[in-house]
Amino acid sequence: MPSLREIQIRFAEAVFNPESAVSGVPILAKGFSSERRLRIYRNNVFTSLTEALRASYPIIDRLVGEGFFDHAAARYIRDYPPGSGNLHDFGGQFAELLAAYPGASRLVYLPDVARLEWACQQVYHAAEPAQLDLAALAEVPSDRYEELRFQPHPASRLLASDYPILRIWQVHQPECRGKTTVDLSLGGIQLLVIRRALEIEFEPLSQGEYALLKALREDRALGDACGLALEAEPHLNVAALLRSHVARHTLVGFSL
Repeated sequence: MPSLREIQIRFAEAVFNPESAVSGVPILAKGFSSERRLRIYRNNVFTSLTEALRASYPIIDRLVGEGFFDHAAARYIRDYPPGSGNLHDFGGQFAELLAAYPGASRLVYLPDVARLEWACQQVYHAAEPAQLDLAALAEVPSDRYEELRFQPHPASRLLASDYPILRIWQVHQPECRGKTTVDLSLGGIQLLVIRRALEIEFEPLSQGEYALLKALREDRALGDACGLALEAEPHLNVAALLRSHVARHTLVGFSL
């Protein structure tokens, strides 16, 4: 007699792998065969998860069309079945799937647009932190500034792309009434995606500003982060930039 855990594992395998046999999975299917009952359940699961992906990636859906999206979503669900009961956590590897998806090879910007949409998803649902204690920060001796480590706002993400993904995102919003074509020769972008006052904002960053915030997100000490920022952009006013991000709560905590 298989254990409950063994039955659950077999059932999950049968649901997410259409080629998996239903044998060994006891299914009470009054009026239907076990195979037919499993197909109904599998169809409901795939439909629900496809719609969850579509809700997280509406711009990808508009870029590729419903049929393409449904096919890619089915592949994603089989390869990356949900590991959490919270559907907001489902879809984090969709960009990786699109990068390797044969039908998407011409749309070279597609994975980065997906990364932007996932950043929006994460930022929207992230916690709201306490504000940085400016009085405590002011008490740090100046000879220890280089040792400071800052914590970024949890509802923020950094993103860099070789393509104008923010413009692609903007022209495919439902309210956009202009042209939906984007010249890829416009080049890449570095972005801070952050939720401020319950609204998601996009802040294009210079090379140095991106390097500074990226280093701080990686828990680098401030001295190291400033050095990396100046390597990327030698004439960057790091002190003014840091004051700005502290004042606007891009950084919400610190330690020594």
